[in-house]
Order: sequence, then C-alpha cells, then structure tokens
Amino acid sequence: MLHQPVTLPESEGAQIRELNRMLQHGSPALVGADGERLELPSAVYRLLKDIARNMQLGRAIVLIPENQQLTTQRAADLLGVSRPHLIKLLDAGELPYHRAGSHRRIYLKDLVGYQKRRDTERRAALDSIAKEAFESGLYDRTGRPEGGEDE
Repeated sequence: MLHQPVTLPESEGAQIRELNRMLQHGSPALVGADGERLELPSAVYRLLKDIARNMQLGRAIVLIPENQQLTTQRAADLLGVSRPHLIKLLDAGELPYHRAGSHRRIYLKDLVGYQKRRDTERRAALDSIAKEAFESGLYDRTGRPEGGEDE
C-alpha cells in the first residue's frame, strides 16, 4: 500500500467521519482482540488525525518515507511543475539531487525542503506587494464588490 494512493470508498464514509470525530477527543489507543490496550504515540496520533481528516475531505493519501528517491517526473508531479522546469531547478542548484547511473534522483526530504522554502518566499513576496499597495493607497480606491462585506 506504500506509494499507492489510497482513497476512501463511499461505503466507508460514515466510518471515517466517526473516526475523525473520535480523534478530536484526545489520544486514542488500540485495543487488541484479547483486550490488551496500547496508547498511540503522539506522532502516530497526529498522522492518523491528518489521514482521517484528508480522507474525509475526499483526498487521496500516499505515504512515502522521507528517504525515498524520486524520479524527476515524480518530483515534478509532486511540485506541480513540468519536468523540464524541474531539470532547470536541478541544474541551477535550487534543489539537490544525485545520480543513479545516468538518471537523476531526488530525495523526498530534499523536495519537501525546497517546497517549504519556495512557499515561504512566495508568501513573503505577496506580503511585500500587498504592503506596498496598501501604503500607496491602492486599497482606498478599490470598491467593495457587490454583495461583499467589510471585515
């Protein structure tokens, strides 16, 4: 099941909603067939909560170890960019990679690190643009859209 997307069958919707509800009430435990009880470690609990929430929202879940090596196509797909764009990032040194024979491979942990840096830089750029627009008075000239509300 590792590496393969898992989606929630419609027949299990009520069960996942109930699981998600139960997970909101504190750290759960597993109970074996013989009644033996095992408290879930907090890391497993947080992961289980995230999985249940995403499945309830209809999102597919894929578990991949962070040291997993990705092909350039898979890495590009995960970033939501084209493979040629990803190759440009690799060649520019924006994203570390290694070679497996003649093929480039990217560790998932490096891809996630790049994604976080990219998202942080994008947020900072958008904040800067919004700040400049506000200071320039551009928001004063913007009318409220029909049906909109002041916050």
